[in-house]
Amino acid sequence: MKKQASHRKHNYPDADLHLQVMERLRYAHRDLEYFEQYNYDVERMKKLKALADRFRDLPDDDELVGEQMILSEKKYKASADLQASIRSLMTRVKLKINNRSGRYRKFGATKLGDLTDAQLIFCARRVVRVARQQIDFLDDVGVNEKVLHRITDACQIFENAVNLQQDKVADRDIGVERRVDFGNELYDELVVLCNIGKDIWADTDKLKYENYCLYESNNDQKIARKERLEKLAKVEG
Repeated sequence: MKKQASHRKHNYPDADLHLQVMERLRYAHRDLEYFEQYNYDVERMKKLKALADRFRDLPDDDELVGEQMILSEKKYKASADLQASIRSLMTRVKLKINNRSGRYRKFGATKLGDLTDAQLIFCARRVVRVARQQIDFLDDVGVNEKVLHRITDACQIFENAVNLQQDKVADRDIGVERRVDFGNELYDELVVLCNIGKDIWADTDKLKYENYCLYESNNDQKIARKERLEKLAKVEG
């Protein structure tokens, strides 16, 4: 059964999630004696920090996309080299065989730039096979094993490049899913910590209660703090 795609539980960037965890951990260490009353001790806080650090060190999507782009560039170059080697052969073939004939069409090497990766690999193997079948006939236009080996070698390089790129695409999908799952695990533990912190200070210290409130972004958090301080100032005034 196919696993359903994971969805992020937090709406702010992953870097902000790590920052929020570290900030709330500082408050929790400050309030350790109260947290221990909820059986949330320093060891659990250490585990949360370790989880946050592991999450921070996971490759992000920019890194994964960058690696994918590097391999895509290598694939495009390999594709261009393969097409050039095929065109070189077909230029020689055209000197000997009418390009409107069935004998020429048998090579199937028209519109190389429109072929998919799989079609280009298939085409390369076909032109080598067809050319080898009539290599003596094409000898006087320079078709020989050296020309065919150039195509074969270029085809192997291109096929390897295609496979590596496809592997990297899959690695990116796996990496994104892993980061989402890891982030959700981290966020769930952060919510537990914050719920305890809010319960500790709900009726005794509104500012410390505010320390454990989670917001959609750091900006939202700053706005909420400012509003809370303004309200307190009015009450005290």
